[in-house]
Amino acid sequence: MARAPLLQVSDISLTFGGNPVFSGLGLVVQPGDRVALVGRNGSGKSTLMKVMAGLVEADAGSVTVAPGTTVGYMEQDPTMEGFATLGDYAASGLAPGEAYRVDMVAEGLKFNPAGAVSTASGGERRRAALAKLMAESPELMLLDEPTNHLDIEAIAWLETELKNTKAGFVLISHDRAFLRELTRATLWIDRGVVRRLESGFEAFEGWRDKIWDEEDDARHKLDRKIKAEGRWAVEGISARRKRNMGRVRALADLRAERSAQIRRQGAAAMVLEGGQASGKKVIEAVGLEKAFDGKEILRGLTLTVQRGDRIAFVGPNGVGKTTLIKMLLGQVEPDAGTVKLGTNLEIAVFDQTRAQLDPEQSLWDNLTGDPEMRVSGKADQIMVRGQPKHVVGYLKDFLFDEVQARAPVKSLSGGEKARLLLARLMARESNLLVLDEPTNDLDIETLDLLQDILGDYDGTVLLVSHDRDFLDRVATTTVAMEGDGRATVYAGGWTDYRSQRGERAQELASISVGKQLGKQGKQSSAPVQKPKLSFTEKHRLDELPAVIDKLTAEIAKLEELLGDPDLFTKQPAKFQKASDALVERHTALSNAEEEWLMLEEKAAG
Repeated sequence: MARAPLLQVSDISLTFGGNPVFSGLGLVVQPGDRVALVGRNGSGKSTLMKVMAGLVEADAGSVTVAPGTTVGYMEQDPTMEGFATLGDYAASGLAPGEAYRVDMVAEGLKFNPAGAVSTASGGERRRAALAKLMAESPELMLLDEPTNHLDIEAIAWLETELKNTKAGFVLISHDRAFLRELTRATLWIDRGVVRRLESGFEAFEGWRDKIWDEEDDARHKLDRKIKAEGRWAVEGISARRKRNMGRVRALADLRAERSAQIRRQGAAAMVLEGGQASGKKVIEAVGLEKAFDGKEILRGLTLTVQRGDRIAFVGPNGVGKTTLIKMLLGQVEPDAGTVKLGTNLEIAVFDQTRAQLDPEQSLWDNLTGDPEMRVSGKADQIMVRGQPKHVVGYLKDFLFDEVQARAPVKSLSGGEKARLLLARLMARESNLLVLDEPTNDLDIETLDLLQDILGDYDGTVLLVSHDRDFLDRVATTTVAMEGDGRATVYAGGWTDYRSQRGERAQELASISVGKQLGKQGKQSSAPVQKPKLSFTEKHRLDELPAVIDKLTAEIAKLEELLGDPDLFTKQPAKFQKASDALVERHTALSNAEEEWLMLEEKAAG
C-alpha cells in the first residue's frame, strides 16, 4: 500500500514587494526522499522552504503535512530571544531528560552548548540551529545551507548522519560534493516554476542544460514563426483583410506569448583584472611559529609562494588558518621565523565576515562610500579598475537591478551579499587575491564563473574554503593545518591532499615499524634501500609534463597574438602585456624543463 506524502504543496502563489515569486507552484515530498532544492540566488529557494515549514504564508494555495508527521526547519538566521545559552535554544524542542541529545550533536558539529547567546557569532548561532534540528530528529528535515560555517570535519560528520537517517530531507546547499553524496532527487526552481528530477544532484546540470537547450530551440522557432507571419501581414493583409482577421489575431497571440516568456537570468559579468605583475617570488616564509594563550598555532612552517600559485589553506575551524594568512601578509608578527614579501604587491581581500559591508546602508551607498571607489564630484559614479562607471550599470553586471541598488544591504540574501562583496573586490586591480570563505551562499552558476575567473587570473591566490569540490577545481597547492601547530604542504587540491596524506601516513608507519624491529634485532642486517625520489618529488615529476604542455600552448597563443602587425599601434598596452607574458612563459618553460630533467636523472639513479 502506497504511503501518503510527507508534505504536499498545491498551487501556491506568493508576491513580495509587487513582484511575483511563485504562481501556481506545486510539489510533493515523499517518505524517505533525499531532495536537493536548487536554483539561482534570489530564485526563492529559502522562501519556498519557509512556506514548506509553515513560517511564511502564501497568498494562495495550500501546504498539507501528513497527519502525525513532524517537520523540522533549520533557520539561517535563528531568533534566540529568551535563551541564555546556545544549548538552551538547541534543547528547547526536546522532552525533559533528552538534553543529552544536544551534547551528542554538538560534539559532531563542534559548537559549545554553554556559549552565551548574547556573544555568539552568526556561525555559532547557525550551528546551534542545525544542532536543534538534528537533536529533534523530525520525520522531515528542511535544511537551508547547513554546511555554511562548518569545517570539513563537521561537514563529514553531518554527511554521515544524513546518510544514516531514516527521515526524509530537503536540502539547499552550494556544496557540490555534499549534494552529490546525499541526494536522490532534485527540485529545481527556475523563474517561479519548480521541476522535479528523480535523480540526485549528480545528474542535475546535464538535465538543466538539456531543458535550456530545448527552451532556446522553441524560442527560435517561435521567433521565426512571428517573423514569417509578420511579413505576411505587411505584404498581403490589405487584399484579404476581412477573410484573414483570424490570422491577424493569431499573430497578436504569438507576439503576446513571446512577450510573456521570462528570460533566464544571465551570468554575472565578473572580471578580475590583474594590475602590474608582482615579483616572481610573492611570499617567502621560513620557520614560522605562533602561539596564543599557550596554544600552539604553528610550528616550523616554511612556505614559498610563487607568482600564479593558488594556495588553499584547510583545517578545522579555530585551527589558525586566517591567522596564518595574516602572518604571510605581514599583518601579524610570528613568534619565530621570518616572512619576506615580494615586490609590487597589490592585495585585495574577500572577508568571510562581510565586515566591509554596512547592512543599514544601500548597495549604492556601500559602493560610492568606499574611498577607493569614489569619483570626485560624481555622486552616481564609481571607479572600476581605473575607469569611472555608473553605479547602477556596475551593479547590473552583478545581477542587481535598479530597485535593489537603493535597498539596504540587510535585505539581501546571503548569496547576494557575497556577490556584492565580489563587486567591491573586482572593482580594484590586484595581483594577490585573498579569499576567506568566498563560496558561502553563492549559487552553483556563480561558483562556476568564479572558478573560471580564478583560472584566468594573472595574479596569485590565497584561499580558505571548506568546499571540497571548489578546492579541487582551483587549488594547485594545499596547506593542511591539523592542530597542535602542524601545517603540511601538499601538491594539488582537496582530493590530492587526502590521497597524499594517506600514503604519507603509511610511509611514516612503515618507518616507525622498521625502527622498532631494528631495535628488537628482528630486522635483516641488509641496509634499507631509500627511495630515489621523495613523495613530493615523485608527484612533481608526474605533473611536470602537463605543466610543460600548458606553457607550450600558452606561448603559441601569445606568439599568434603578437604576430598581428597592427597590435602595437592600435593597442600598445595589450601588446606590452602580451610581450611581458611571453617572456615570463618562456622563462617558466625553461625552468620546468630543467626541473623535469633533474628529477628524471634522479629517478633513474
